[in-house]
Amino acid sequence: MKLILLSIGMLAIGFAGIAVKILFKKNGKFAGTCASNNPMLNEEGAPCGFCGAKPDEMCQKED
Repeated sequence: MKLILLSIGMLAIGFAGIAVKILFKKNGKFAGTCASNNPMLNEEGAPCGFCGAKPDEMCQKED
């Protein structure tokens, strides 16, 4: 029972941390959301599969 409560508590702390980050970010957006645009992950220089940006460009997808 203690393990379940500890797990739920840790998840709650994680969700609260993400919520605080969203509240303090401008327009609630996370920076660097294009993971495939990261030059360390994408060594071939292929464009982002989500927005089409090249590794040296910012994410072009606006919601």
